[in-house]
Amino acid sequence: MTSTAGQVIRCKAAVAWEAGKPLVIEEVRIKILFTSLCHTDVYFWQAKGQTPLFPRIFGHEASGIVESVGEGVTELQPGDHVLPVFTGECKECQHCKSEESNMCDLLRINTDRGVMLNDNASRFSINGKPIYHFVGTSTFSEYTVIHVGCVAKINPAAPLDKVCVLSCGISTGLGATLNVAKPKKGQSVAIFGLGAVGLAAAEGARLSGASRIIGVDLNPKRFAEAKKFGVTEFVNPKDHNKPVQECTGNINAMISAFECVHDGWGVAVLVGVPNKDDAFKTHPMNLLNERTLKGTFFGNYKPRTDLPSVELEVEKFITHEVPFSEINKAFDYMLEGASLRCIICMGE
Repeated sequence: MTSTAGQVIRCKAAVAWEAGKPLVIEEVRIKILFTSLCHTDVYFWQAKGQTPLFPRIFGHEASGIVESVGEGVTELQPGDHVLPVFTGECKECQHCKSEESNMCDLLRINTDRGVMLNDNASRFSINGKPIYHFVGTSTFSEYTVIHVGCVAKINPAAPLDKVCVLSCGISTGLGATLNVAKPKKGQSVAIFGLGAVGLAAAEGARLSGASRIIGVDLNPKRFAEAKKFGVTEFVNPKDHNKPVQECTGNINAMISAFECVHDGWGVAVLVGVPNKDDAFKTHPMNLLNERTLKGTFFGNYKPRTDLPSVELEVEKFITHEVPFSEINKAFDYMLEGASLRCIICMGE
């Protein structure tokens, strides 16, 4: 791989030219081995409630091997096994030095930025025209360029076709429970949405010793699968006359989740990405009655420091696998509600 170090690489990438249109694989001049589809990729691909930016290479859950490093990079070298992460860790700012935060001042998630930090330019192009990056990762490409602070070095013995799912949703859900909500043994946990992130949160609740793990979802087909992750009870909003909201990123679901927690000690943790124009509205008495509202990106894990030590049975989150040439099938599975995580094999 080092024979290409410092050279422009021609490779395949799945380019989203317009919102909601199938991704087109074309050669771009610019080594990801496995990537997986996250609901956030779909959300921005559809340009629902977010600032559209096209053409763009999506993808942010992945695993790969370092091909080359730039000047000044000392933490990584060619051949290292790594996970790219959508939010980074510079290790120098106030947030990175704090034990309470993973919101790096320099490298925190920025969904609007489509270029690299150091020169405000893209590393991808087709026919001389730039293609925008996505959350600093753009893993739907055979090769990508990422800031060193957004790359976590992992044990080379870890199976890259499995651990790729840890670089976003699974770690987010697990950390939302273990690092943010922090339920005590014997307490009850309710999870709104039983996709991969929600089931990872359920896994965290199970590991914490929760006595009741209540899953809320509009899709009853997910209930049987959720039992594998420790969910003990199920609520389908369609079965009730009183309003129960469920939808990832739905502001009403977030409000409902907060207002349903127990006064005195209940904690609600927001994980889904809302519409950019949404506003969280609730009566102040819900806070004065000692309910706690929190939010999290990436489950409060510091990507470079914490991610390499996360241990979890990730295989049960993987439901489908497709070659890179059939990446649009992964989108179909997600939109149909048929998959938790679909692994996209870049080597076909």
